[in-house]
Amino acid sequence: MNEMLRIQVRRAHLLARSEAERRDLSARVASWQAPFALADRSIAAARYLRRHPLIVAAAVALLVLLKPRRAIVWARRGFFLWRTWRWVSAGLRQRASIS
Repeated sequence: MNEMLRIQVRRAHLLARSEAERRDLSARVASWQAPFALADRSIAAARYLRRHPLIVAAAVALLVLLKPRRAIVWARRGFFLWRTWRWVSAGLRQRASIS
């Protein structure tokens, strides 16, 4: 009987510890919810624009017609972002293949 009591006490202790760890993990994950939601929306927007390239072309044409200098500035920024994305994605792919 003593062994059964020891097992029940150990089980209660483990259940309490796992509940505390669940609460801690939940609190830590909650702080990442907003950044992940933003990333999800950004990815969805990029996929939408990828499926509808005429929208992008029309926006670029309008920008070039209305503000040519601003179009050049945005083209530079876009090129920089594209190069950065390529560099980051290549690094992530390389790390994924190593792991």
